[in-house]
Amino acid sequence: MAQPEGPEVTYKRVLLKISGEALMGDQGYGLHPPTVARIAREVKSVHDLGVEICMVIGGGNIFRGLQGSAQGMERTTADYMGMLATVMNALAMQSALEALGVHTRVISAIPMDQVCEPYIRRRAVRHLEKKRVCIFAAGTGNPYFTTDTAATLRASEMACEAIFKGTKVDGVYDKDPRKFPDARRYDRISYDEVLQRHLGVMDASAIALARDNHLPIIVFSLDEPGGFRGILSGNGTYTLVSA
Repeated sequence: MAQPEGPEVTYKRVLLKISGEALMGDQGYGLHPPTVARIAREVKSVHDLGVEICMVIGGGNIFRGLQGSAQGMERTTADYMGMLATVMNALAMQSALEALGVHTRVISAIPMDQVCEPYIRRRAVRHLEKKRVCIFAAGTGNPYFTTDTAATLRASEMACEAIFKGTKVDGVYDKDPRKFPDARRYDRISYDEVLQRHLGVMDASAIALARDNHLPIIVFSLDEPGGFRGILSGNGTYTLVSA
């Protein structure tokens, strides 16, 4: 059955990258179900426009590999623990989306068949074509790579037209706007400037991979109600990172 025509959107297939901390709400640790549900509603509002959506969620609200490593744990073990944390977050988001009637697949780089699908690129593309939201979990499946790099890798493999990086602020600033009132927001900035100025949009590997694959990164506030949908409809406040 033909889908009803919605408003014109800027991109037809996108990847949304959010941190694990975004799921904590005001808590200091773990998942805050009302916050997960709110983000799920934002995703659904974009899905309703007919946009094909991939997601990558960090695991820092449960376990961060680098912090474990800093406390004396072997880095590879700590990173694998962080990957498992991303699977937990992905399952929570899947539950929230499916409660809203959005068909969702969790696809893990580390096989765990009882709870989610293994990553097979062609199958994941088919899910997107069938308008299912694909949540990619367990990073790249390798230690020493962040979920930022995993997001850029999956976005490239899925032929996404842009990466949406949901943060606590409405774009990229020259310094932390929560600490410095005179911080200046960029409307647009190049990949190379982000790397040269160490602006912390994503880690350097992710930025370089996005640059090499001509994949724009849109940094916006996940706390702004309707912000994700607004940008896809041609409105909203954000920073575009591109060539």
